[in-house]
Amino acid sequence: MEPKNVKEAMTDPAWIESMQEELLQFKSMDVWVLVPTLDNISPLTLKWIFKNKHDEEQTVIRNKSRLVVRGYR
Repeated sequence: MEPKNVKEAMTDPAWIESMQEELLQFKSMDVWVLVPTLDNISPLTLKWIFKNKHDEEQTVIRNKSRLVVRGYR
């Protein structure tokens, strides 16, 4: 079952592992830089997206987590 939010995902070790894999991909691809916030600029917000990958028989074969930037303010 796909979690609706991070709190639900954190109760399942498989989803925690999936989230860690996503963060490791950011690190290995060198696309993530944490910087201090400036007083006059609000930071972009992030959201976790959770999906199950299925095979032909609709059996869950993989939990997929994606960390995305919200494109609105």
